[in-house]
Amino acid sequence: MVFISNRMRNVIDSHSSRLRVRARARVALAGALACCVASVAPAQTSCSAGTLYLTFDTGHMEPATQIADILAKHQVKATFFLANEKTKSGGFTLDDQQKPFWQRLAKEGHAFGSHTWDHHYFRGDVGADRVSYIPWGKPASAGRTLDRAGVCAELKKSEARFRDMVGRDYDGLWRAPGGKTTPRVLDFAKSCGYTHVHWADAGFLGDELPSETYPNESLVKRAVANLHDGDIIMAHLGIWSRKDPYWPMLDPLITQLKAKGFCFATLKDAKLGSGINQRVSR
Repeated sequence: MVFISNRMRNVIDSHSSRLRVRARARVALAGALACCVASVAPAQTSCSAGTLYLTFDTGHMEPATQIADILAKHQVKATFFLANEKTKSGGFTLDDQQKPFWQRLAKEGHAFGSHTWDHHYFRGDVGADRVSYIPWGKPASAGRTLDRAGVCAELKKSEARFRDMVGRDYDGLWRAPGGKTTPRVLDFAKSCGYTHVHWADAGFLGDELPSETYPNESLVKRAVANLHDGDIIMAHLGIWSRKDPYWPMLDPLITQLKAKGFCFATLKDAKLGSGINQRVSR
């Protein structure tokens, strides 16, 4: 039989008490972390309905941070197409004011592509080796024509600025403003490493349509009912003309699509044209 003095017993009891407190603290911390993770976004264990590809074109940028917060909440990765457009703050989408936003998106694992630099529209093939490139709503005389090198320079200028801001390149993707392309501009862009990405008919969320005739709730209902596996979805980082902004609806939209069994992925590793549904632009 081993006899333990009162002093030794007090030491042992004190040590055991500290161990129990630490153990309870670890359990409480683990529970708190689990709770926090669960509150960010519900776990999704299957993709029974398939995979959707959420994409964004640049816009006036006012809701950009809130949109990024919604994506982070749902743990959704998207693909962003960048042009140097005017912003509501009086700058441009690729100026230094927006640099922290693009750095955040890159850090969070999203994918990126060119939306040209000037955000003009390709309006047709011209002559033997050029394409017309015209500002929106302007006559042909207000635009210019680009050859192969000019098209590549227009796409690469956006990428070079992005590289300056975040230290990485685009993912070999581009989207023409308005989705307007020509056979020649697609060929030119392909020759300098860019694959064009349009969107599925059902993937047109309608955030640029008049809110008076296309209310947010009806647009969400239409998207949830009509989207299918492989569809590319398109929205913007702010639309000037819409009175009732659509972007807050991204939260319920993603929630409902996940509830139907959809998962989300970027277009970075997708095989475009093979199980990916995008409307062919003309």
